Amino acid sequence: MNPSPPAGGDELLTRLRDFHADYFPRHQQRFQDLVANGQHPRTLFIGCSDSRLVPYLLTGASPGELFIVRNVGALIPPYDGSRGWHGTMAAIEFAVLSLKVERIIVCGHSHCGAVRAAYEGVPEEARALRVWLELVQEALLPVRPSPEAQWRTEQRSVVLQLQRLMDYPMVRRAVEAGTLSLHGWHYVIEDGEVHVFDAAAGGFVAASQASSSGTGPYPPYVEHDGQIIAD
Repeated sequence: MNPSPPAGGDELLTRLRDFHADYFPRHQQRFQDLVANGQHPRTLFIGCSDSRLVPYLLTGASPGELFIVRNVGALIPPYDGSRGWHGTMAAIEFAVLSLKVERIIVCGHSHCGAVRAAYEGVPEEARALRVWLELVQEALLPVRPSPEAQWRTEQRSVVLQLQRLMDYPMVRRAVEAGTLSLHGWHYVIEDGEVHVFDAAAGGFVAASQASSSGTGPYPPYVEHDGQIIAD
């Protein structure tokens, strides 16, 4: 029997109690195994912080299967350290060098607030955000903001991050050795479908029609109008 809700209507406390009383007992052995044997995730999931993107729902993963790092826009800082130290960089290094993950997924999504802010600007007080969004500048289109430009930029940004990942020496080494694969995803929230980047096709393909969960980042991404997004 679940305990009664705490006085004052503390919703978060109620959910914590529900987890301990309901979910945990049903999966207790799994958690104990993860403590006894350590974590061995095969996938690093780099996703946007947007609340509508839920990695475990998209992938059907259970505890211990995904090593997750999320930030505004699912952006990758350059390896040269020119943007300062960052938790995303540390997570990539840890996942590849220590956890030996086999896959890295970069997952953007439709209606991304980071992309919209990159076009429209951010509040004056958002100093860190303004600098952070410089990481998506190369994906922006020289057009007025529109739904089509937003969609294309979201996908262009995913490919840009894949290319930036290849500047990480441990990532490039593992990719070239065939022990690590990179996957670019664009989650369309309103359709409930992920579009995966197919390097051979030179674009994104709906998962319902794709032959794989995505490949990348070579050759350079060429859009349907013949535009290469990066050299």
